[in-house]
Amino acid sequence: MAYTATDVKNLRERTGAGMMDCKKALDESGGDFEAAVDALRAKGLAAVAKKSSRTAAEGLVGVAVAGTKGVAVEVNSETDFVAKNEQFQDFVRKTTDVALNAASDDVDALKASAYPGGGTVADTLTANVATIGENQQVRRMKTVSVSNGVVVPYMHNAAAPMLGKIGVLVALESEGDKAALEALGKQIAMHIAAAFPMALSADDLDPEVLERERKIALEKATEEASKSGKEIPADILAKRADGAAAKFAKDNALLSQVFVMDNKTPIAQVVANAAKEAGSAIVLKDYVRFQLGEGIEKEVSDFAAEVAAAAGLG
Repeated sequence: MAYTATDVKNLRERTGAGMMDCKKALDESGGDFEAAVDALRAKGLAAVAKKSSRTAAEGLVGVAVAGTKGVAVEVNSETDFVAKNEQFQDFVRKTTDVALNAASDDVDALKASAYPGGGTVADTLTANVATIGENQQVRRMKTVSVSNGVVVPYMHNAAAPMLGKIGVLVALESEGDKAALEALGKQIAMHIAAAFPMALSADDLDPEVLERERKIALEKATEEASKSGKEIPADILAKRADGAAAKFAKDNALLSQVFVMDNKTPIAQVVANAAKEAGSAIVLKDYVRFQLGEGIEKEVSDFAAEVAAAAGLG
């Protein structure tokens, strides 16, 4: 499997490993990007980087709440200049409001929905592309709701009210005091923006992701044992790998993450403690965290050329 200079650049950004280490990993994996990531991590050459902080795309995330339902929508543009355009911001705001009434999180259905003032969301998007002169896309949406309680919105790095780069929604199911629930939701939302959980609970994490972490940990433990010259039984190495996978699950599931505001209390306990003030049990039912450009690779041709020259791929 062949690879390009851009693949080397992306691997370097994804892992934080050196350029030549990235090239070697891609050589050894036959160009398989994910296998190269795993190999670098197993050798201790790569950090566990959060892809959302390594990727780039422009546009805006919008969040909106009505009653006990909330929605987050991401709309991408080619440049940050357009994201600051009032016409674009108005489109994101109104599209997010339209999404509040959607029956599902189907983006195609959202684009086919009626847009305020006439036509559909897609019609308005097409007109905006023509008048602004830049490609724009409604990328994704997610809805959360509760039967009784609150859905709390939070926007980090806001460009305008409820528009920005990181949008969060927290759904709290409870019959408790609404003001207390709102305050709790805001704190948890700020934690989510900073801590980037991958799932609500450990049980919700993708089993394939956990198995991948276990395999990487096993390879790393085996390599470290080999370098030390010690004979470590296979069952001990397996237990170390299992422990590493369990720690990964704990660190990446919202309910078991340590609250960023005190750096000691698990979020599940933060919720339980707040129930006393709210006067009723509280269930953290769901959440949304949309970071602008998350998972999108934005090519930087000049840097790719630099990598090509340094790695001999030109």
